[in-house]
Amino acid sequence: MVTPTRSYAVRRGGDLGAAVAEARRARGLSQTELAAQLGVDRTYLSAIERGRSNRLMNHLLRALRRLGAEVVVTWPAPGATEDGDG
Repeated sequence: MVTPTRSYAVRRGGDLGAAVAEARRARGLSQTELAAQLGVDRTYLSAIERGRSNRLMNHLLRALRRLGAEVVVTWPAPGATEDGDG
């Protein structure tokens, strides 16, 4: 059986942040809850979701595009089960 998924194409750091926010909301988690699970401050998670510039991430994504690679973030659709990495 195929598990339904959601996908998000990532071309820049802001896209990655938007994917994190969408996946978090799909799981019904608040920023505070996810930040606690990750061991980071909620304001840091908020900055990630808003796509605050991460120079390293932007350079990495740019290099991958230059090499013809596509970065896609995929996660189970709401209600689907997952194993997670803890």
